[in-house]
Amino acid sequence: MISKLVRDYDLTVNILRARVTPREEGRLVLEMEGKRSALEAGLNYVREIGVDVQPLAQDVKWYEDRCTHCTACIAICPPKALDVDRRDMKVSFYRDKCIACELCIPVCPYQAMEILF
Repeated sequence: MISKLVRDYDLTVNILRARVTPREEGRLVLEMEGKRSALEAGLNYVREIGVDVQPLAQDVKWYEDRCTHCTACIAICPPKALDVDRRDMKVSFYRDKCIACELCIPVCPYQAMEILF
């Protein structure tokens, strides 16, 4: 599947996480880049072969009620999905930027971040 996405749809594919075994259901987290039309065609291909596709943001949870806005997570977040507004020192989570690297999880003393896979 990965080689077909790269070869036939000219997509750049980065495997962020994989738990796949033969003849069993598994989970594969991909970051894909390419032209919008190629991305749509590639996603249609994987759906056609029976792969369930869902956005990564669905599996990343920020519990704002647990967050004390201590900013321990800010420096560790590579894509800046966790950011702080310096005027009021409030942490915000931008789901669309998150790559589920999990670096924020061990640094948060209040367990405000959770990855559900």
